[in-house]
Amino acid sequence: MIEIHRCRWAEGDPLMIKYHDEEWGTPTRDGRALWESLVLDGFQAGLSWRTILYKRDAFRAAFKGFDPGIVARFDEGDVERLMADQGIVRSRAKVLAAVSNAQAYLAMQAAGEDFSRFVWSFLGDRPLLGTGDVAVSQTPESEAMAQALKKRGFKFIGPVIVYAWMQAVGLVDDHELGCFRRADRSATSPSAHTS
Repeated sequence: MIEIHRCRWAEGDPLMIKYHDEEWGTPTRDGRALWESLVLDGFQAGLSWRTILYKRDAFRAAFKGFDPGIVARFDEGDVERLMADQGIVRSRAKVLAAVSNAQAYLAMQAAGEDFSRFVWSFLGDRPLLGTGDVAVSQTPESEAMAQALKKRGFKFIGPVIVYAWMQAVGLVDDHELGCFRRADRSATSPSAHTS
């Protein structure tokens, strides 16, 4: 039997293993999927990703499939509905940020700015390759991206949240050295990883 080596954070939990093996770190180019993941990473702040992952289906139902056009129109009644939903993380600040972020996402579209092209442009349109074994919580790239997102009206978007999101959606490959998912390719290295 061939032993599969994966990132230590995914070991021991079948759902985390599936997420790691099939999703985490996979370069995502779909703007709506990127936005959904960014919203979920905002909800993760102060919590473990495992908590969000186990509630992800409930989040998708509560947020109407994460359709930005629908979420952007959520009113106070929708906010109260979400605050009563025990299947999700009930944080008023995070719920309001999700609504605001849907509005910001749509404003970018209306201005002719594609969300996917926008975020990938910070990295020269290819994933960064992390060190794999040194824990990094933010980089100059995540700081610049967080600042640019804030300028466009996004909320609950700091460089640490943005970096966790960058890892999740494959903007940076931070799979551990030896992990079967770590890319065996030439990629740029984030400046924070080279110092």
